[in-house]
Amino acid sequence: MTRPPEAARTDQAEPRPLSMIHPPESSIRPDTSEPERLAELDAFAVLDTAPEEGFDDAVQIARLICQTPVALVSLVAAKRQWFKARVGFPPCETDLDRSVCVYALSEPDLLIIPDLTADPRTRNNPLVTGEPHIRFYAGAPLRTPSGRVLGSLCVIDHQPRPDGLTEAQQDALRRLARQVMILLRERRQLAKMRASEVLARAATTRRLALIELGDQLRDLSTIDAMTAKAAEIVGRTLNASRAGYGELDGTGQVITIPDDWALPGEVSLIGRHRFADYGTVGPGIERGDTLVVTNVETDTRTAGHAKPFTAINVFAMLNVPVRERGRTVGVFFVHSPTVREWRPEEVAFARNVADRVQVGIARLRAEEQQATLNHEISHRMKNTLAMVQAIATQTMRNAVDLDAARSALAARLIALGKAHDLLLSGTRESASIGAILRGTLAIHDDAQANRLRLDGPPVQVGARAALSLALIVHELAINAAKYGALSVAGGRVRVGWTIDSTGPEPIVRLCWSEHDGPPVTPPTSRGFGSRLIERGLAGAFGGEANLSYKPEGVVCALTAPLAAIEADE
Repeated sequence: MTRPPEAARTDQAEPRPLSMIHPPESSIRPDTSEPERLAELDAFAVLDTAPEEGFDDAVQIARLICQTPVALVSLVAAKRQWFKARVGFPPCETDLDRSVCVYALSEPDLLIIPDLTADPRTRNNPLVTGEPHIRFYAGAPLRTPSGRVLGSLCVIDHQPRPDGLTEAQQDALRRLARQVMILLRERRQLAKMRASEVLARAATTRRLALIELGDQLRDLSTIDAMTAKAAEIVGRTLNASRAGYGELDGTGQVITIPDDWALPGEVSLIGRHRFADYGTVGPGIERGDTLVVTNVETDTRTAGHAKPFTAINVFAMLNVPVRERGRTVGVFFVHSPTVREWRPEEVAFARNVADRVQVGIARLRAEEQQATLNHEISHRMKNTLAMVQAIATQTMRNAVDLDAARSALAARLIALGKAHDLLLSGTRESASIGAILRGTLAIHDDAQANRLRLDGPPVQVGARAALSLALIVHELAINAAKYGALSVAGGRVRVGWTIDSTGPEPIVRLCWSEHDGPPVTPPTSRGFGSRLIERGLAGAFGGEANLSYKPEGVVCALTAPLAAIEADE
C-alpha cells in the first residue's frame, strides 16, 4: 500500500513501510451483499448476541497495545455493521454510510488510514464530520478459512496519526484478529454441541413420552379418555399451547372435538368446526396429507384465513390425519402460539402418536363390538332354547298320535335351523317382503289353525333391509311364542304392509298385530329384544319401529322409505 499525498512524509521524516497506507484512488465501497460471505456470517449466528468476555478482552488488549481510545470487533452485514465487542464507542451498530470497517472487506492485509479527513473514502463520513470526530483508523480483517472477510478488529483515534502503527502494533493487531476468528469458530462449535445436546434431550423426551402413551392407551377404556391423554402428552412433549383429536363427519368437511389439552389461558376448541372456515386445509386432510404450517399468516393454505387462527392464538400448527380403510376419519392437531419451524422428528413424533391413537381406538371399538356380539349371541341362545321349548310344548299339546307329533316336532326344529341360517349368514339375495316373512315365520305356521296371516302388495327388499326385517320379525315371533298370541292354541298374528305415496317419497308401512292371545301387560322396562327392534335394526335401513302393548295384543308399526327398503346395500 502507498501513503496518501495528504500524509506524505517531510524530508526530515524517517522512511516507513509503504504497505501500511491504503492508496487514495481505491475509493469504491466493497460489495457487502455477496451471498457466500453473508452465508458464512450467518453460519456463525453471532449477530445481535449478548457481550462475551473473550471478545471484550480482545478489544481491551487491542486498545492498550495500539494506545487508542476506541477498539471494536466489527461485523459487516448486508446493510449495517454490528459490534460484537466495543470500548470507547457507545453505539452497538451503525449503517454502512457511517462505516469505515466496510473498506476492510477488500483488503489483503491491514487497512490503515492515518487521517480520515484526508482520505476520499472517509472524509465525508458522518462520524468524521460530526460526533465523535474520529480521525485515525486501523483494522485487521476477520478472515474465514475460505478467504472471505466478515468484518475487522479495529482501533480508532480522535487525532490523526501520520505514523500509523508500529510494526509491533500491526503484528499484534493481526494476531488478535486471528484470535477473534478462533473465538468465533469455538463459539459456533460450542453452539452446535449445545444444540446437539438439546436435540438429544428432546429425542429422549419423545421416547419416554411414547412409552408413557403406550402404558396409558393400554389401560384406558374409553375413546374420549384415550384421545385426551394422548393430547396432553403431545402438548407437553412438543411444548405446544394446545393439542387434541377430532373426528370427521361423513362428508369430511366438519370436525368434532370432544376434548382437548391447552395451557392455562388458552381457548378450548371443544365443539364442531368447518374446515372451510380455516382456509384450504380441508382437501389435504381429506387426502391424508400431514399439514405442517410454520406461519399461518404466510402459508398459502391459511394466509387468506389467518384471523380465525390468530384469534385463538395459533401461529403455527401440525395436523395429522388418522385414516381407516383409505378414508380420513380423524385429525390429531398440535398448535403453537408463535411462528415455529417444526423439525422433521417432531412431525414424525406427532404421526407416531396419531398412529397409536388410531390403533387404540380400533381396539376399543372392536371390544365394544365383541361385547355387543357376545350379548346378542347370549340373548339368541336363550331365545333359541325358549323357542325349542315353545315348539315342543305346542306340538305335544295338540298331539294325538305320538309318531305324528315326533315328525311335526322334527319338522319345526328343522325350520328353526333354516331361519337361523338366514339370520346368522348376514348375506342373501333380494326377495319380496312376503317371502322374507314366510321364511322367518315358517316354524310358527300352522296351516290347519290358520294362525298367521300375511297381506300386502309386492315389495322387493334389498340385502341389508332383508336381514334386518327378518331379525325384527324373528324377535316379534319369539316374544309372541313365549308370552303373546303364539303361546296359546287360539292366538293369531296378522302382518300387513302398504305403500304410502302421498308424501315427497314413497313410504312402506308394515304392521305386526297379535290377536286372541293372553292379556297383555306392558313391561316395566325395555328388554334387549325391544331395544334391538326400536333402536338398532329398524335404523339400519332408515326406518322407525314403534312397539305398543295393547290389552288385546302387541302391535309393532314399522315405517321406512321405499328406496331404503329396495336398496341392495
